[in-house]
Amino acid sequence: MIKAIVTDIEGTTSSLSFVKELLFPYARERLAGFVRDHHEDLGVKEVVEEVRRLSANTLDLEGVISQLLEWSDQDRKISPLKTLQGMIWQEGYESGDIQGHLYEDAVAKLREWKNQGVTLYVFSSGSVPAQKLLFGHTAFGDLTPLFSGFFDTRTGSKKASDSYGRIVDSIGLKPREVLFLSDIEEELEAAALAGMNVVWVVREGRPITGMPYLQVRDFRGIDLERLQSGCSVPDPRGTGNQEGE
Repeated sequence: MIKAIVTDIEGTTSSLSFVKELLFPYARERLAGFVRDHHEDLGVKEVVEEVRRLSANTLDLEGVISQLLEWSDQDRKISPLKTLQGMIWQEGYESGDIQGHLYEDAVAKLREWKNQGVTLYVFSSGSVPAQKLLFGHTAFGDLTPLFSGFFDTRTGSKKASDSYGRIVDSIGLKPREVLFLSDIEEELEAAALAGMNVVWVVREGRPITGMPYLQVRDFRGIDLERLQSGCSVPDPRGTGNQEGE
């Protein structure tokens, strides 16, 4: 029986364009000035020190800024960058410059599952504070109370099975009692290797034939009762399943 659901954000509950075309450019444009203005503040000071440690180099403040901008341009999933982006986005959300985008079908299903007693979690490459900001400032209101926990890259890479093992251990359930939702094949493979149920959310384009995972166009295609039968378990024949054609 599925007792918990862990969901990705980008391309799954929220559009790729919102993250790539609004959030990332917003943070990148303000990154240098934000670090210069706040480098003495505790949170930013910790980010600066972590950048220096990861760079294995003695960087001055401008060198740290250059490194962060380089990581941003490379879309690197590095914790200090993600932490700093979250701080910048917080200012944007609180000022009203940004409103978190979520698909209506995702919101409806998350609320339904919560009402059914399923515990909900998020695993995203964005920092936990950034995740809470997105879900806390939406057209549907503050949705953070729906979730029992948030995980980011400090848990581990989203493409490493060990990361999902840590999440399952933290939740306190058996892997087969947990469902992971994502739009990225490598993440689904890692979660499946950890023993979790998985569903591939294919919002753009067409489902891919011959894949070993259940594919749905949106959250409306996810039937928890059907998943209990094991249709989301990797199929060694590679035939896969598709919904929402």
